[in-house]
Amino acid sequence: MTDQAPSPEVILSLASQLADAAAEQTLKWFRAPALVTQNKWSEGFDPVTEADKAAEAAMRAVLKAQRPEDAVIGEESHNTMGTSGLSWVLDPIDGTRGYVSGTPTWGTLIALNDGQAPIFGLIDQPYTGERFVGGFGMAFMERQGVKTPLATRNTRHLSQATIFTTFPEVGSPGEAEAFHAVAEQCQLTRYGMDCYAYALLALGQIDLVIEAGLQPYDIQAPIALVKAAGGVVSDWRGGNPMNGGRCICAATPELHAAALDILREVPLD
Repeated sequence: MTDQAPSPEVILSLASQLADAAAEQTLKWFRAPALVTQNKWSEGFDPVTEADKAAEAAMRAVLKAQRPEDAVIGEESHNTMGTSGLSWVLDPIDGTRGYVSGTPTWGTLIALNDGQAPIFGLIDQPYTGERFVGGFGMAFMERQGVKTPLATRNTRHLSQATIFTTFPEVGSPGEAEAFHAVAEQCQLTRYGMDCYAYALLALGQIDLVIEAGLQPYDIQAPIALVKAAGGVVSDWRGGNPMNGGRCICAATPELHAAALDILREVPLD
């Protein structure tokens, strides 16, 4: 971190303000009949809503007022350069498909990157009232004022593992084959949870999350959160997934190694 870096307490307070600002917008439109949805893709369906745009604008306004020297990387607006060496990485609604479907599995992602790695991550699910925080020695979920410590569980064998991913088909055909090669060895496979899967991993409810086609704003908050809870994070070749692409998050080093061995055996497109 740089000399201008705020204290962990200030970072947590500011991230909480960002989450509150986003929640005011996302809850206003969640399950609302008047919600307008647009498709980003010419083929297929990748929705964006007025709630996405309003929530990111609200967070950017807070940062502009309180940390104008920090860079901002977001999904819905142009990136803003900074001078402090710190970057806030924002996804106002991760899981917009779930959001427009009325499922409470979407969330707001907030990460702080020091130029080397995400050092703080927050996943907020305002409809259920769950806020997951990780970084600077903190790892907790807060709900209705009660903080619950986060810790990944001690599963070490794929045969005992629960694995999650967002899509039934993960990215390309080669990526789908690689995911299913791991999933076939697991006890339980579940789909379609978006960022909430990473929160459940940090909470000790599941064991593996494997995804592809990620952007930096999709994964930086989950990276910081899962690591803070004791989990292991890498791309599908053991490298750093900070800039997006393919990611694997595991509860234990043993589980991570076992899944990685399988992923490495499958040729990718």
